[in-house]
Amino acid sequence: MTRTNKLTLMAMLITIGLVGAAFIWFPAGVARAYPVQHAVNVIAAVILGPGPAVLAAFAIGLLRNLLGIGTILAFPGGMAGALLAGLAYRWIRKKPAAAAGEVIGTAVIGSLLAVPLAQFFLGQAAGVFFFIPAFFVSSASGALLAWFILSRIPESKLPK
Repeated sequence: MTRTNKLTLMAMLITIGLVGAAFIWFPAGVARAYPVQHAVNVIAAVILGPGPAVLAAFAIGLLRNLLGIGTILAFPGGMAGALLAGLAYRWIRKKPAAAAGEVIGTAVIGSLLAVPLAQFFLGQAAGVFFFIPAFFVSSASGALLAWFILSRIPESKLPK
């Protein structure tokens, strides 16, 4: 896959993540669940790798914040989930591993990173267990969506 192809695919996935966030969300505890963001993370992690997946997650979070459809919490969950999804797929080479990496990265690591951000930027003194349920629901629903989509793509069509 050429660099131009990767950039084009990243731009398309960022667009899908942004448009999906505007229209497909549901309340999940203290936060809103954006399953399309997490599905894009897993798809980008499998097709493009961990680095581009993290960049796409950052771009989606930044654009969501600039457009007023996201909070600062979009960064730790999305980026940690994309990184772990990409690393899990790179190490294990199984699509379910990428989906599990997204859930663990978002629900556990993203929750840990969200605590100081929420205290500093949002003025909310919340513990990590405050974020885990919402981040888990959001990432699990998106990871399942991505797993369904990726199950339709043969392994031979994915980059090595």
